[in-house]
Amino acid sequence: MADPKGFLNHGREVAKSRPVDVRLKDWNEVYVPGSLLPIISKQASRCMDCGIPFCHNGCPLGNLIPEWNDYAYREDWAAASERLHATNNFPEFTGRLCPAPCEAACVLGINQPPVTIKNVEVSIIDKAWDTGDVAPQIPERLSGKTVAVIGSGPAGLAAAQQLTRAGHTVAVYERADRVGGLLRYGIPEFKMEKRHINRRIEQMRAEGTRFRTGIEIGRDLKATDLKKRYDAVVIAAGATTARDLPVPGRELKGIYQAMEYLPLANKVQEGDYVTAPITAEGKHVVVIGGGDTGADCVGTAHRQGAASVTQLEIMPRPGDERTAGQPWPTFPMLYKVTSAHEEGGERVYSVSTTHFEGDEDGNVQWLHLTEVEFIDGKLTPKPGTERKIPAQLVTLAMGFTGTDRENGLVDQFGLELDERGNIARDADFQTNVPGVFVAGDAGRGQSLIVWAIAEGRSAARGTDRFLTGTSDLPAPIRPTDRALMV
Repeated sequence: MADPKGFLNHGREVAKSRPVDVRLKDWNEVYVPGSLLPIISKQASRCMDCGIPFCHNGCPLGNLIPEWNDYAYREDWAAASERLHATNNFPEFTGRLCPAPCEAACVLGINQPPVTIKNVEVSIIDKAWDTGDVAPQIPERLSGKTVAVIGSGPAGLAAAQQLTRAGHTVAVYERADRVGGLLRYGIPEFKMEKRHINRRIEQMRAEGTRFRTGIEIGRDLKATDLKKRYDAVVIAAGATTARDLPVPGRELKGIYQAMEYLPLANKVQEGDYVTAPITAEGKHVVVIGGGDTGADCVGTAHRQGAASVTQLEIMPRPGDERTAGQPWPTFPMLYKVTSAHEEGGERVYSVSTTHFEGDEDGNVQWLHLTEVEFIDGKLTPKPGTERKIPAQLVTLAMGFTGTDRENGLVDQFGLELDERGNIARDADFQTNVPGVFVAGDAGRGQSLIVWAIAEGRSAARGTDRFLTGTSDLPAPIRPTDRALMV
C-alpha cells in the first residue's frame, strides 16, 4: 500500500488546464505541460490497495492499478511503466482519452472523490517515454506465420503489436493516408497531440510490424485475395457508418457528418492544408449530438473562430449525482463539462431537429427544433415549443450504426452479422470464416478506446492459438463480456 493515510491527508487534484483565451489560439493539448508530475505522488498515495480492487473490474483491460499507483507514489517510474504495460499497449492514448470507468469503480469513490487513476496513468507513461523506458520488444524468433490486420485504430494496433511480439509477421492495412484510424483523424489535436501516435508507430516498426496505408480492403484489394496471401486476418475496421438525420433540408450545403468535418482540421495540423476546406470561421455552428464526438466538434469550432456554437441533445440533461439505477461501482451517466465546453458555447437538452432552412443558393441558414419529453416511455414533441436558431454550419455527431457494408469487405469474406448488425465472432474472436478474426467496434459496435485495446489484445490471443495451437498472450475479455460496459 502506498500510504495508509494518503486518502485522509490528500484531496483529489487533477491536471491543470491552460487558460481558455490562451489555448484557443493554438491546437496543442489543453493541459499545462508538466503540471501533473509534482502532485502525482501524493495523488497515487490516495490509493487504498483495497482487498477487492473494483477498479480492476471497472477497467476492460484489467489494469493493475493499485500496483502502479504504489510504484508512482515511490517514484519508481521504470517499475510503474512495466506494470502499466503488462495490461495496456498504449497507456498514452487511454490516459488522455478514456472516460475512466476505473475511477467510477474506485472504492474510495463510494463516499469521497476517487483516485485520479487516469492522471497517474498518463504521468507514468509520459515519464517512461522521457526516460527511455519504452523500448521495442523484438521477438526472439519468428513463427513463419503471416497475419493481415485491417484497420490501424487502437484495436488494430493492439492486435498487431501483440501478434508481432508473438513472432508472427504482421502487416497492417489502413485505408487513410496515415496510420492511426480515428486516433489520427477523429480525435482533435487539443485532446491528444499526434506525436504520441507517431512515436508508438515507430516502436512497432522497430519490432517488425509493417504498415500499408492508402489501401482499402474490399475496394483497392479484394478480401478474398488478402486471405490467400496471409495465414490469418484480423478485422479491426471500426464502426464507421454514421447515423444520419433524415429530416427536410438535410440536402442543404453546410450540413456534414462529424467525421467529414473533424478529419480536415487534423489534416491542417498535419500540414496537408493551410485552412480546412470545411471551417467554422465566422459562422453560427450547431452540433447535433451531446457525446464526446459532439464535444470534439465544439472545441474545433471554437478554434476555427466560430461566431457562435450551440450543441443539441435529444435526451434530458444528466444529473450531477448517481441515481438509484446507477449505483457504485457501475459507470454513471453524469453531467460532464469537457475542456471544449469550458471554452464557451451553449448546450441545449431535450430538443429534436424538425427541419433545416436554407437560402436561395442552397446553403443552410436556420435549424428548426422543438422541445421533447418522455410520455409513456417515448420521446414526444411538446406542442408550442417550436423555434429556430441560426445555423450556417451543422455537424451531425449522433454516433455510428456499424461497420462499412459498402466497400465489400463483409460480403467478400462472407461474414455473418449478429443481431446488432456487427460482425459475429466466437469466444476466440473468430468469425464464421476460419482464420478471420474481428476486434474492436467492427465486432462490438461503437465503444471506447479502452475496450478497443482490450479487444485487440484478446483477438490477438485467439489468432495466435489458431496459428500455433496454443498461446501465451493475455486475453483481458471475451466477446460476451458486458459487465460494467460503457
